[in-house]
Amino acid sequence: MKESRLAGLPFFYGWMIVGLGVISTAFWMGIITSFSVFFVALTEEFHWSRGSTAGVQSVALLTYTAMAPIVGRLIDYHGPKKTILPGIVLLSVGLALCSLVQSLLIFYIFYGVLVAIGFTFVSIVSYSTILSYWFERRRGIASGIAVSGMGLGTFILVPLCQYFISSYGWRFSYLCFGALAFCILFPLSALLLKHKPEELGLRVDGAAIGGKRRMRQVHVIDTGWANTAWTVSKAVRQARFWAFLGFCFLSMTGLYGLLIHEVRFLVDCGLETMTAAYIVSLVGIISLFARIFWGWLSDRIGRESTVTAGTAFLSAAAVFLLLLGRCHEAHVYVYLFALTFGLGWAVMAPMFMAVAADMFQGRNFGSIYGVVEAVIGSGSAVGAWLAGFIYDKTDSYSVAFLYTAIVSLISCLFVWIAGPGRIRRTRVVHPQEITGEGSP
Repeated sequence: MKESRLAGLPFFYGWMIVGLGVISTAFWMGIITSFSVFFVALTEEFHWSRGSTAGVQSVALLTYTAMAPIVGRLIDYHGPKKTILPGIVLLSVGLALCSLVQSLLIFYIFYGVLVAIGFTFVSIVSYSTILSYWFERRRGIASGIAVSGMGLGTFILVPLCQYFISSYGWRFSYLCFGALAFCILFPLSALLLKHKPEELGLRVDGAAIGGKRRMRQVHVIDTGWANTAWTVSKAVRQARFWAFLGFCFLSMTGLYGLLIHEVRFLVDCGLETMTAAYIVSLVGIISLFARIFWGWLSDRIGRESTVTAGTAFLSAAAVFLLLLGRCHEAHVYVYLFALTFGLGWAVMAPMFMAVAADMFQGRNFGSIYGVVEAVIGSGSAVGAWLAGFIYDKTDSYSVAFLYTAIVSLISCLFVWIAGPGRIRRTRVVHPQEITGEGSP
């Protein structure tokens, strides 16, 4: 293999792709979570019902659901640059058009369709596909770092958005979002995106396994499964694939019941809108570091155990919100909610990416992961809408948050049924095994 000059960099170029993933997923999740502060401004100005307004986010997530398999397939066959750059342009234009909204229907079109198509191209579906080619042994930590941008975007963009809304109005805020997305994402993606390490004369994870110290190596347990050339049509005939999809759908249904309605709930409890936005940003910064931690941990104790631990925190977050709504002096519950929600939310994205790649890595992984993200989008849409619908029917979020706690706990059972750890997992390899000097 001809060596690229980039092979001589002091670091593996795959980490550059991870860094670009951090920035892209920051915008993706920052746009999604900032909807919660736009939600307050729009319902106050137009007096739309909470269910119908939250439905805009549900439509956006359904659009994402429809687009995710298409984006994954486009990356598989045309590469990331030709796929992602036009998507960034569409995202920027859609955000700018949202500043012109005068009716709920137009908001559904501009945000629910145009923006949603655009943010699919800079989302986890794109970077899960790309990173599956760059990392295997360090897949968990690479995935965790890449999607830590989701927390960074929440931490920076939600309070920034609220500041612009409070100072200049929500229309100006949408214009700023569109300009930032284009000016930052487009040039970086044009310069740095690479599809596979082979393009630069590199190998997966940066180097051949070797050396004198102990290290972690992927250990294939089910060789028949691992050696299968997976396609979407083959995957959908497997019960384990449907179990994985069940985990994705249920976990996101619970998550988005909290994510979209948390600001509205905190304001209802008496917090100022800017204070509520700062609480959400605190959730974001906690999740930033937690995603890296969960990714690192999953490379060591397995994906299933990591999912179970993280899901327990998500359920606890819903419980603390329920307690918050029942107490007058509830500041401690606000911060306990931020801590537990940040930890619980953080486990989802890196585990979606790592589990899917452990089970179905290969040349058609983008197409398969697109289907996974479609199910994730469906669960997100149901969760965002359902919490608003329940509120409209009961005039309370109590039932919605209780549902979130229960369904989150149920979801983790499905990842154990899927069993990625029964296919391949990392383990410590001693130098004798690497060199062949000792017994296997």
